[in-house]
Amino acid sequence: MIEYTPIVRAALCAALLVPFAGAAHAQEYPGRPLRMVVPFAPGGAADILARVIAHRLTESWGQQAIVDNRTGAGGIVGSEVVAKAAPDGHTLLVTSSSHAINASLYAKLPYDTLKDFTSIAPVAAISNVLIVNANVPAKTVSELVQLAKSKPGQLKFGSAGAGSTLHLAAELFKLTAGVDMLHVPYKGNAPAITDLLGGSIDLMFPPVINVVPLQQDKRIRVLAVCTPKRSPALPDVPTLAELGIKGYAFESWWGMFGPARLPKGLTVKLNAEVRRILSLPEVREVLGKQGAEPLAMSADEFTAFVKAETEKMGRLVKASGARID
Repeated sequence: MIEYTPIVRAALCAALLVPFAGAAHAQEYPGRPLRMVVPFAPGGAADILARVIAHRLTESWGQQAIVDNRTGAGGIVGSEVVAKAAPDGHTLLVTSSSHAINASLYAKLPYDTLKDFTSIAPVAAISNVLIVNANVPAKTVSELVQLAKSKPGQLKFGSAGAGSTLHLAAELFKLTAGVDMLHVPYKGNAPAITDLLGGSIDLMFPPVINVVPLQQDKRIRVLAVCTPKRSPALPDVPTLAELGIKGYAFESWWGMFGPARLPKGLTVKLNAEVRRILSLPEVREVLGKQGAEPLAMSADEFTAFVKAETEKMGRLVKASGARID
């Protein structure tokens, strides 16, 4: 029989207790209100999706889930708050695919996109939509391309900030259609849409979740969706590929993250709860009306997805020439 010293026995006991400690954390969680940081302005897609989840988390767990909008720098300001938070599951991030874009768009970030976050669960994927102000003398995509080519650098497109999904969707359009347009960044989708409605900018590529409520507004014109297939929320609107912009495909996604070193038990518990919420018929109906398609992945699958998206967006950023120092 092997005899261990007291120090070795203590070390072995500690190692054996680690999994049980993680399970205990998960059972006790949440012990206080949850803070769900959204790094974009109220009214945008991330904010809408976060509030749907926050409402259900509050109902099911008996602790208030509070949405905290921390805007700035294309989502970096709010993301940094979560990256530096305690890894106890009480500070979470609900952000868009701009999280993957920023890794290559910015010369320097205050965090590492892959190492400083725990990928918890995807939330939804949404098509971006090409819309123009009604005063723009182009009623089709081909007419818009012709107009842009006749006035290089003069048509103004808005985005939710440099490096946002709206920005990259437009940059891909510029590359694919061979046009030059002027980028006007805003602090979120909502203020950009307000200026589009007022005529301060000419066009933009917001997610369909922001476009559905505006379909009947005569101040804008909906020209095309950006995904390979038509959006169920806008079944009569053709895709850009259908209209001759071959090779174009862009889809925004949203997901939930926590700080790095989030205990596995909490990650699994949060993932399961988000998936449960997104499977509820009433939630799927609400999201479906907004053109959002719920996504379901395990935390490990989502981690691999985020890594692949970060690499893919890096290639797009490089091809577009977009860069923020």
